[in-house]
Amino acid sequence: MTKTTPPSIIALDGPAASGKSTLGHKLAETLGFLFFDTGIMYRAVTYVALHRDMDLRDESAITHLAQSVQIDICPPSVKDGRACDVVIGEKDVTWEMRGGDVDANVSVVSAYAGVRQALSEQQRRIGLRGKVVMVGRDIGTVVLPDADLKIYLDASAEERAKRRYDEIIARGEQSNYDEILKKMIERDRLDSTRAVAPLRPADDAIIIDSDKLDAGQVFEQVMKLCR
Repeated sequence: MTKTTPPSIIALDGPAASGKSTLGHKLAETLGFLFFDTGIMYRAVTYVALHRDMDLRDESAITHLAQSVQIDICPPSVKDGRACDVVIGEKDVTWEMRGGDVDANVSVVSAYAGVRQALSEQQRRIGLRGKVVMVGRDIGTVVLPDADLKIYLDASAEERAKRRYDEIIARGEQSNYDEILKKMIERDRLDSTRAVAPLRPADDAIIIDSDKLDAGQVFEQVMKLCR
């Protein structure tokens, strides 16, 4: 029997809270690949802009920030559920970037062409090294259009809002499902209608609807594709 070689570059796209990060992390762990959720780069830029009291509507200023800010992505140093450390300067901001203020503004920042170009170049360099599971919204369409395997993981806004709510509650924080759902729907609208790299499946992506599938079932489907 001929042994098949798993894909070396896996692009995993989909809307917010569709389960991309959970799937991507488990895939990377199983295959011995690098797990790289590109959304953390946009969150990092948004986080810095907010804490510097920058005008998020000033595209030129935010683009310059994305081109100049030093963001380091490191293996996890704390066993608290994180997939990696996100360090800006010498400060670990891994969980701080998950705040509601960043949630509410990251789509504005990520829509800017200059920001996407600055961060996409870094993402592409990492991805082309191979043995990587790269997670985002435009990996298969823009960042790594020649990826060996492209997956688009989808789910309804209601299901995704429930997952995000449960995630926040599990961390011992306060949350409101209706507010999360409202923001989720608006973020979907912004992501799918932006002029630059809108959220959509690549033409050759395999689409998986995870509404009625648990994380284990989604993982098994994708592992079959890898084999």
